[in-house]
Amino acid sequence: MDKLTIALSEFIHVGGALAIVIAVVSVLTGFMREYIPQEKLQKKLTKHEKWGPLLGAFFGMLTPFCSASVVPVTMGMATMGVSLGTVMSFLISAPLCNFIVLAMVYATFGFKVTASYLLITFLAAIIGGWLITKTPWRHEIKRGDELETNKTPPSCSAAQATQCDAKPVQTCGSINSNAASTTEANIEMPQPTKTENALRFAMALFKKIMPYVLLGALISGLSAAYLSAELVEKYVGGDNIFSIVIAAVIGVPLYLRIEMAIPLLNVLIAKGMGMGPAMALIIGGTGASLPEIALVSAVLKPKAVVAFVSIILATAIVGGLLFQYVI
Repeated sequence: MDKLTIALSEFIHVGGALAIVIAVVSVLTGFMREYIPQEKLQKKLTKHEKWGPLLGAFFGMLTPFCSASVVPVTMGMATMGVSLGTVMSFLISAPLCNFIVLAMVYATFGFKVTASYLLITFLAAIIGGWLITKTPWRHEIKRGDELETNKTPPSCSAAQATQCDAKPVQTCGSINSNAASTTEANIEMPQPTKTENALRFAMALFKKIMPYVLLGALISGLSAAYLSAELVEKYVGGDNIFSIVIAAVIGVPLYLRIEMAIPLLNVLIAKGMGMGPAMALIIGGTGASLPEIALVSAVLKPKAVVAFVSIILATAIVGGLLFQYVI
């Protein structure tokens, strides 16, 4: 009974705290998205190629969506002729240091860890994008007909929730449907305000993220109650360099949702997991999971995909080492 109490207490504490953080950040993101259109940002990226990696990394911070929503944006950038360096920085930054991720890291680990995590991942995005522009692989991006051939079917993701929700619902009148449709055609439907669009998007984003938060809180609660501290310390504890490398390598193929990972890792750290392996696992798992690699392949050519995965893996290892021995 004591273990169930511990599990329930951990679930309520973690789930409640993260729900508040996600709600606030979702609203802020909705207003930011409404007043800073992504289309304008994409066009600016084409006009300032000299600062492309920096702008791409910053743009990624403003895109708190999953990879399925990031890839269509990347396709738009490729179609407009944005350089691979800018695209690469965006692809690294978007899943690793967007506002949702930073808010969750802050809610769980505090300001110092969040600031260090942001510095590591943001610099990695800039450096990774800059390095790719200095190699023969800088043209390894699909454009024009290549994108049309590999085009993914449109879906109503969280990033598109506002537009999808805004579509008028078709209804059938039971009496004189022709007259009713003519009358409706002459009536101008009121357009939603920016505030309404922002709040609608915030609600859609909140609903999309919360199931993973609650699942992560549940796993966190069960782990806090039933997972042996000795087992955690044996395999990923201490200051073993190999544990950091292993965590980074394991993280890359995993589909590690940040909403689920952070609550769980908080418990594992409390039970003896090193901070280095924990951060290596977060960076590797959220930066380049197998589903994301598959989606990115729709935009990047094989050599660029290899470069993308290599940058994420190197960032995970370096970030883990810094968190273990420096920070």
